[in-house]
Amino acid sequence: MPSASSPQRIAIAVKGYPRLSETFIAQEILALENRGLSLEIWSLRHPTEKAVHPMNRQIRARVSYLPEYLYEEPLRVLKGAAWSIRQPGFRALMRAFFADLKRDFTANRVRRLGQAFVMGRELSPDVRHLHVHYLHTPASVVRYAALLTGRTWTFSAHAKDIWTTPDWEKSEKLAEALWGVTCTAEGARHLQALAPRPDRVSLVYHGLDLSRFPPPPEARPARDGTDPADPVRIVSVGRAVAKKGFGDLLKALAALPPDLHWRFAHVGGGELLESLKTQAKQNGIADKVAFLGPKAQPDVVALLREADLFVLPSKKARSGDQDGLPNVLMEAAAQSLAIVASDFAGIPEFIRSGQEGELVPPGEWEALSNALNLLAREPERRRAYGAAAYERLRREFSMEGGIDVLEERFRALNERAPESAAA
Repeated sequence: MPSASSPQRIAIAVKGYPRLSETFIAQEILALENRGLSLEIWSLRHPTEKAVHPMNRQIRARVSYLPEYLYEEPLRVLKGAAWSIRQPGFRALMRAFFADLKRDFTANRVRRLGQAFVMGRELSPDVRHLHVHYLHTPASVVRYAALLTGRTWTFSAHAKDIWTTPDWEKSEKLAEALWGVTCTAEGARHLQALAPRPDRVSLVYHGLDLSRFPPPPEARPARDGTDPADPVRIVSVGRAVAKKGFGDLLKALAALPPDLHWRFAHVGGGELLESLKTQAKQNGIADKVAFLGPKAQPDVVALLREADLFVLPSKKARSGDQDGLPNVLMEAAAQSLAIVASDFAGIPEFIRSGQEGELVPPGEWEALSNALNLLAREPERRRAYGAAAYERLRREFSMEGGIDVLEERFRALNERAPESAAA
């Protein structure tokens, strides 16, 4: 452990870094750095995408990658294990690990232990605190590393990690973490019910740093779907996974009346991308649909500025996975783009149906098709929705409020660290 006199540094642990789909994490890290906090990043996985957001390049924190699979770096893992055995926290760590292993007898659980050995040994001496994004596997590594080294830890919970992690595991992590934040009221209520005290978990919206975005377009073409040479432009951004509901969206698009002229563009990678392309062909709309793959944020913003309508039909996946409040909705609102989305998860906390956009029941592609059909024909209503969404974003969902909360809490750790170290 570092001495009580050493400067405070916080290690931020993430599942993968950088990731195109996690602009909200990069935005937060960069903002905290700009507030003067000293950070380093620990990632469980190496990046898998070639494109990188410009703000990731602005982040100054050193990035360390843990062995994604223990057999790939056996010497590093063995050094970590040998070091860990000699630490005072080793017994507490192993008690927690074996209790977890009895309930989750998987290779994944063993991998988290090995990663914690490596992290514990290689953490900078001046790191006094660990903060982790996601309450499932990344939090397991951080919890084990904290037990091993005697450091404190906190978390940011988001979506999949809340809804697919067993309650017993969340309860135990909530009992050991100093505090946690999450980005939807629904998620906050769920975690507060599992925590030793409700105030252990707080609602902190990611918000959006509007300084990273150009002002909204002053005006958009009044497309109404009547001109085949200038069709209504519909766009969506998100990974091609079950919880995003893109299969429902393709059904909805295929059901649009033949007199409505439209084009659809999707941005994002994901495991279902090829099956979505096949579905578009089977539905006879492949000539109207473009799958653009993963894109860096400047390319996404350019697409949003040229579009007429943004759609995100999120729903609960069979695995239990679901969205929180997708940041891409706020990115669409930053360009005053009209939004159609599901009345589900954290989405109605930002978009109120009939005020900032249209919300439809999740999984109901007929209702989605009807909403798209009506809004595609009404450019003036789209303009009103886009303007209202931008104003709500600017007034109530800016990034600064959430960063204020995190900065205050992280700086408070400076005050308690000498006392904790002395103890």
